[in-house]
Amino acid sequence: MTHIAPPAGGPSLPQRRHLATEIPGPLSRELFERRQRSVARGLSHVLPVFVTAAGGGVLVDVDGNSLIDFGSGIAVTSVGNSADLVVTRVTDQVAQFTHTCFMVAPYEGYVEVCEQLNRLTPGDHEKRSALFNSGAEAVENAVKIARHATGRDAIVVFDHAYHGRTNLTMAMTAKNMPYKEGFGPFAGEVYRVPMAYPFRWPGGPARCAAEALDVVTSLIHAQVGEENVAAVVIEPVQGEGGFIVPPDGFLPGLAEFCHRHGIVFIADEIQSGFCRTGDWFACDHENVVPDLITTAKGIAGGLPLAGVTGRAELMDAVHPGGLGGTYGGNPVACAAALGAIETMEKEDLADAARAIEATMLPRLRTLAEATPAIGDVRGRGAMLAVELVRPGTTEPDAAAAATVAKTCHAAGMIVLTCGTFGNVLRLLPPLVIGQPLLTEGLDILADAFAAL
Repeated sequence: MTHIAPPAGGPSLPQRRHLATEIPGPLSRELFERRQRSVARGLSHVLPVFVTAAGGGVLVDVDGNSLIDFGSGIAVTSVGNSADLVVTRVTDQVAQFTHTCFMVAPYEGYVEVCEQLNRLTPGDHEKRSALFNSGAEAVENAVKIARHATGRDAIVVFDHAYHGRTNLTMAMTAKNMPYKEGFGPFAGEVYRVPMAYPFRWPGGPARCAAEALDVVTSLIHAQVGEENVAAVVIEPVQGEGGFIVPPDGFLPGLAEFCHRHGIVFIADEIQSGFCRTGDWFACDHENVVPDLITTAKGIAGGLPLAGVTGRAELMDAVHPGGLGGTYGGNPVACAAALGAIETMEKEDLADAARAIEATMLPRLRTLAEATPAIGDVRGRGAMLAVELVRPGTTEPDAAAAATVAKTCHAAGMIVLTCGTFGNVLRLLPPLVIGQPLLTEGLDILADAFAAL
């Protein structure tokens, strides 16, 4: 195989879309054949292009194509790929040491990340944090903490929820295929209740908040019993389930219900956190203060890191040795997180997310007015979605969503689909994307819908 020299990545990468070949090109196709012979079939892909460099709002593949990135590695590279401060801190840390295990010989970087999480997450109460490797690990440990602190067993989750791929988090996740199919039996004492989903709420969007809260609390009372519930776990803006934004009032009402009954309110901010929605955390939108909050994805600029942060009395309820893991809070990942957080603050990426929303939402709503297949446009900040339906109905149209995504891919733009019914396009540009790329990406999306 003939390899091309990869261009320099990071912020210095030219911020332009460029198609040197069809998508995927011949070198990517050759690599894909190698992938098929060596990588397990269970690992899927969105677009079979093999990346050699990335930065800002673009990915460059082995064929020299430069693609607009509206995926951010599923909301991970919010600060852009290979952001300067992330690269500097990681390089320095790698030169010092790569691992000791925090439970064996601790290091300052872990403590610094915990201090930052305690400072940035909602609420001014005393907090503690613990670090892990992935979002699923964070959710599992948050549940462990809630159960240990309350002495209760039951966990309440929501329709359309996604919390991970471990056994417990699969039980907490709503969607069967591909996440749960054939992998049971799952962990017990997990109870599911309806999500406040304005577009699909039977009583209509205006009645969604009050009616959904009444349904949820009534089901918990009747079918579980408040005194048996250790935690209610919710994504303040649902991710894989379709970027569902609950109506104002629902989250504060749910948090108040939990507080009244001694239930731990856990906010899963793994996809919505770290400036993605225009606030540091999606809970900030209505000043909701969770008891525990889980973080990952955007926390470390692309390196694997996750956290659980919460009220000191809850976090400290677990006995020494009850939490941990060999790689959790790896020093290199901690260095990356400190660089990513510094970048977010210096460049005010929460404001950048709001600016992205100000550009994208009006265009998407105009597109919806002209496109009968678009049933709903929703989201906040740079976490936006378009739900596709059969015109004149609310019947999900996954085929249309897949067609639009494929058209965008062929034109040199990465977009992702999601949703319980597979009919939602989710748009997750890096928060550092430039205005010209953002506008060009929206033009490509409009052309894809026109072709549909």
